[in-house]
Amino acid sequence: MTRQQDSDIVETTLDSKSVYEGGFLKVRRDTVRLPNGRQSSREYIVHPGAVVVIAQPDDDHVIMVRQYRYPVQRVILEFPAGKLDAGEEPLTCGQRELLEETGYTAQDWISAGQMHLAVGYSDEVIHIYFARDLTAGKAQLDEDEFLNVEVMSVGSVLEACRTGAITDAKSLTCALWLQNVRSGKWGI
Repeated sequence: MTRQQDSDIVETTLDSKSVYEGGFLKVRRDTVRLPNGRQSSREYIVHPGAVVVIAQPDDDHVIMVRQYRYPVQRVILEFPAGKLDAGEEPLTCGQRELLEETGYTAQDWISAGQMHLAVGYSDEVIHIYFARDLTAGKAQLDEDEFLNVEVMSVGSVLEACRTGAITDAKSLTCALWLQNVRSGKWGI
């Protein structure tokens, strides 16, 4: 969304080229006209989008997952999440991912909006959902997916954010949402 008063800082695409197309991500290099009339290039990752779920079995707990994330070579504590399949609606993705990763289903789904994860080099949008009135079941992990599910108190999650035990940007954002919704500062 560009506001009228921001029109003096908008870049205009002159040319766009595919640099790499993988099975999951694509890389593009665009030539742009800068606000001062000069040209520059922008390289960025095209991402299909994703969903993250703040699943609450009760007011004081959330469902978290521990998953090995290869790019950073470590196990990351995070809220359940996953990428959108082609043509998939975000709510459908959230419901699918929560069931696949944790075995939980939810009767109550509330959208908390969306976030851009890495605006400097990616167009990825992550849709945030609260899931409530949960029913436990058996996880349905993909054959190449390995993770551990953990029910954590909200206080423990917030403390993990403070101490650096949670470093995942989407999970830090979800913790902010959770904290403010619970305190009544933000409504959903």
